[in-house]
Amino acid sequence: MSQTNRALNRILLALAGLMLIAAGAATAGAGILPDAAAAWAATGSSLVDQTGSLLASAPLPGPARSWWAVAGVAALVLAAGLGIAWLASQGGGRTHRVGRETDGGRGTTVVETGLISAAVTEALAGNRLVLGTSVSAWEVKGEPGLRLRIRARQGASPRDIANTADELVQGIDALLGHPLPVLVRITSGTRTRVAVPGRAREPGSTDVPLHRIT
Repeated sequence: MSQTNRALNRILLALAGLMLIAAGAATAGAGILPDAAAAWAATGSSLVDQTGSLLASAPLPGPARSWWAVAGVAALVLAAGLGIAWLASQGGGRTHRVGRETDGGRGTTVVETGLISAAVTEALAGNRLVLGTSVSAWEVKGEPGLRLRIRARQGASPRDIANTADELVQGIDALLGHPLPVLVRITSGTRTRVAVPGRAREPGSTDVPLHRIT
């Protein structure tokens, strides 16, 4: 439900992985094969000579000594800025409010995630099928939505847990006074290691589709 661009992240991770594999293979080759080590040494010496010639081709008075050095520093700063912007764009969309209503000049009523979380915890008090829950709110296309995670006890019936989730969603709708998009994820204990059902409900729907999440 976050605003992370997963496709772009996968592409960047794949490229970074390929670069690391290539660097590792080259390093291993230089350590194992004498010819590869000699080629690396020759390449390094050539790059040092070319760098010196390039810096001397655009002299600049002062400590920098070359325009190319200034350009290199500017490129590094730009790359750092782009990296920070990329990191800042990850995730996002999370909010602590699930409802807001203004009643004319009387004021504004705000419903926070903590209220929903407390209500869910109270509703499940004494329920032997559930080990714990967590509630978070996200904004999707400017509209708030809930993500409800239920940790089921080992051996609990999936159908009973799904029915419990339906009752919780109906209770949340009653508490807010209107339906809200809800993503319910049912997880099991670490020892069960099985696929878990996820249930997504859109406002106005009467049936909640069940599908597998891997």
